[in-house]
Amino acid sequence: QLQLVESGGDLVQPGGSLRLSCKASGFILNNYRIGWFRQVPGKEREGVSCTGAKGINTYYEESVRGRFIISTDNAENTMSLQMNSLKPEDTGVYYCAAGVEGQILCDIAAAYWGQGTQVNVSS
Repeated sequence: QLQLVESGGDLVQPGGSLRLSCKASGFILNNYRIGWFRQVPGKEREGVSCTGAKGINTYYEESVRGRFIISTDNAENTMSLQMNSLKPEDTGVYYCAAGVEGQILCDIAAAYWGQGTQVNVSS
C-alpha cells in the first residue's frame, strides 16, 4: 500500500498547541517535496507549509509564519506540523501530502495525500 496516514487533530483552546503527524507507507518521504495543507470552512484548500527533500526551500503561508513548524523524521518515515499559538481561524481539516508540485512554494497539486485530520480551535 502507498499511503499517508495522519493523526493528531483535536479540539484546542486559542493560544494552545497541537502536533500533527503523518506516516508514509510504501515510499520514502525524504525523496519528495512534502507539505501540509488545510481546508478552512468557506475557503479553498491552501498550502500551509512545504519543504523539499533534505529541508531545501521551506515555505510557510504568511498567516502561520512564526507559529507553525514543519519537520521530518527520516528514520521513522514521518512528517510533522507543530502548531503553536493557535487561533480560531486555524480551524479546518489538515492534510499531509508528498510529491508537491513545484520547487519553491506550496502548490495544492501533489502525488500523495493523507486522509485529513480535523483541527478545531475554540474556547
